[in-house]
Amino acid sequence: MALVQPIFAIWIFELDQMPPTFRGMRFLEPVSLSGRHVHLEPLELEHAPLLLAAAEPARATYTFTLVPRDLPGMSDYVAAAVAERERGEGLPFVVRDAARTVVGSTRFYSIERWKWDGTPAEPIPTGPDAVEIGFTWYAERVQRTALNTEAKLLLCTHAFERWRVRRVTWKTDSRNERSRAAIQRLGARLDGILRAHRPGADGIVRDTAFFSMLASEWPQAKARLRAFLDR
Repeated sequence: MALVQPIFAIWIFELDQMPPTFRGMRFLEPVSLSGRHVHLEPLELEHAPLLLAAAEPARATYTFTLVPRDLPGMSDYVAAAVAERERGEGLPFVVRDAARTVVGSTRFYSIERWKWDGTPAEPIPTGPDAVEIGFTWYAERVQRTALNTEAKLLLCTHAFERWRVRRVTWKTDSRNERSRAAIQRLGARLDGILRAHRPGADGIVRDTAFFSMLASEWPQAKARLRAFLDR
């Protein structure tokens, strides 16, 4: 009985009393999200060759985005994402179009589980306190289409309405005007530019533009995204 009691005690914690890591991992189970234009499925190792095939026609559009160029590289890329999921640090997806053809990848990562000295501020998330959406890239033929809009709608709905996160973050190379415009089109706000942040996909030291959306801003952004899809 002494071995059973501590395990059982974990499961009777109230949500706001759960250890942050346990609370986050509980809600980072692999999940599939589907709409009319896009299907997001848990990323697995066998998706590597399909992702490589999706990326091949679009190399010119990946100047500021790290997309592996060969199967060993793509296999390592996928394996790292899957390992991140197993550690409770991310939730990677393979992206399929309406015909179920693999066209890219995206993920939740930079999972934040805040530690409070006292009672957490309301409303208390049922999952992480904040997450980032990134590592997003698509085959050229679906870029700037309803697929991307609906993918972001599905991801943000899951984050804000299922997990009830306080914030969603996006970041991109500050030179990537196309990506910056797409993020702002979602309703996210520019928080600032972090100079000399990290190596860029093209081998230089890049500045990074940080964007975010708060839970209070989500209803208006959701309506905006739905309006785009209804056009």
